[in-house]
Amino acid sequence: MNKVPLTARGAQKLRDELQQLKTVDRPRVIDAIATAREHGDLKENAEYHAAREQQSFIEGRIQDIEGKLSNAEIIDVTKLDTGGRIVFGATVELADEETGDEVTYQIVGEDEADIKQGLISISSPIARALIGKNEGDIATVVAPGGEKEYEILAVRYV
Repeated sequence: MNKVPLTARGAQKLRDELQQLKTVDRPRVIDAIATAREHGDLKENAEYHAAREQQSFIEGRIQDIEGKLSNAEIIDVTKLDTGGRIVFGATVELADEETGDEVTYQIVGEDEADIKQGLISISSPIARALIGKNEGDIATVVAPGGEKEYEILAVRYV
């Protein structure tokens, strides 16, 4: 199976969530199931069924996170030295050529992407257009809404 790129910060977030699920959420649901069982008939016990459903969700999420971490290639962005070239993990300041609006994005793995926080997936059209470019270059992004051009103002590895 192919390794999936993940920033060190993204990997730590997944590890923290896994720890929370295993040490807090899983025991809480097990207690809820035990309590609901004490209430008698399980066929008509909504608390029991809700707790079992939540347990199923938690176990699925634990497996999902463990799988992602086992297939992850964790990249420490602060140790990259690419001579200013845009690669996975780079934080890029862009200016829209048409409007002059400035935006800042960090190129991250698919699981850690969050456009509201300025984190874009490595597989997004804008990230694919930026990879390999340098500060001062113009990147043409082919998106569903049409082509957009961005000037690369700065590239940082933070």
